[in-house]
Amino acid sequence: MSVTMPEKGRAWDELKKEMEERGAHDAKWREGKTAVYVFNAGPEVAKVQKEAYTMYMSENGLGPLAFPSLKQMEEEVISMALSLLHGPEGATGAITSGGTDSITMALKTARDYARASGRAKTKANIVLPRSAHPAFEKAAHMMDIEVRRVAINETSYEADPAAMKKVIDADTVMMVGSAPNFPHGIIDPIAELGKVAAEKGVWLHVDACVGGYFAPFARMNGVDVPPFDFEVPAVHSMSADLHKYGYAAKGASSVLFRSAELYQYMPFDTDDWSGARMITPTLAGTRPGGAIAAAWAVMNFLGVEGYKEKQGAVCATRAKIQEGVKKLGFEILGDPKLGLLAFRHPEVNAYALWGKLLERGWFTSITTEPPSLHLMLSPFHAEVADQYLADIEAGMAEIRAGNAGEKREARYS
Repeated sequence: MSVTMPEKGRAWDELKKEMEERGAHDAKWREGKTAVYVFNAGPEVAKVQKEAYTMYMSENGLGPLAFPSLKQMEEEVISMALSLLHGPEGATGAITSGGTDSITMALKTARDYARASGRAKTKANIVLPRSAHPAFEKAAHMMDIEVRRVAINETSYEADPAAMKKVIDADTVMMVGSAPNFPHGIIDPIAELGKVAAEKGVWLHVDACVGGYFAPFARMNGVDVPPFDFEVPAVHSMSADLHKYGYAAKGASSVLFRSAELYQYMPFDTDDWSGARMITPTLAGTRPGGAIAAAWAVMNFLGVEGYKEKQGAVCATRAKIQEGVKKLGFEILGDPKLGLLAFRHPEVNAYALWGKLLERGWFTSITTEPPSLHLMLSPFHAEVADQYLADIEAGMAEIRAGNAGEKREARYS
């Protein structure tokens, strides 16, 4: 399809109507039928997101001298994050455009730190569990870093510290744990990974893109969350997405470092061109002021009590769905403690059932190892959990009756 710019502009009312019509066929996240991509914390939080974002939508975080208000908001967001994640005195970080940006900058920082420390004299490598997010591979590809993926525990779906230890060498610039991993929603044994990292003298990064703004509040609510953050002394850096369970507007994440000494290897600083000196802390140049402002506004709007309430609702919904699918014969993969879970049935094809749920308007995700259904829950899902369970049961009945429907392929970016 080839589209050219119209010779004359069109009225906004007409354009708005067309956009609404196009969106009519998108995933029905406002109805609670989407359990990936969108984090629906309710209309009050959505109002704060939108109004705060539009207040600063023209401002640019690239220019802290021009927009000191954004600089102050970013510093306060990072300070709040570190206070939740046991950041020690001197810990610091930055707001990024998303989890991939945070992971990329953490790996770049670890690589440059390793170079300065005399490690990785040949080709650098990164050691990570099979379940770690593909963003690490994307970042490694851009920096020509070898990726060494290690099999996870087949029963608990956790990273295997002993197996990871075996592939670490003098060229390893980072090892990774997830809190939780995306495929199964399982928090890796970060304390045990920390022991390996300390013994080997390797940078340990915790990918808490999903759990960074969830796990601390779950713990406050009484959930048995194991040590996963800077509480573990060997953790050098973390990634935590504000636009996931921080309920901020997209795109906003945070990359955090144990000290300013480590952080200094992240920013890009150059004056070797015809313009003025350019310093960029993250992968982006222009940094949308709206994303920074919305993150600050939502964190202050909800506060600790608000987050405890939201995350408590998600945990309760996860427990309800776990119990419901177990009664239908499903196995829960591992021991999920936060808002993600994956489950499989010994007799019903997971992908066929995913297709049946899609026919009923549900847009969720899947896990391939092993083939399973996968949910990333939001507070709003408390209102639709019963319907989801009923639709699973109905879909299973159709499949067992021989009506598997068309073969479908689920893809996620």
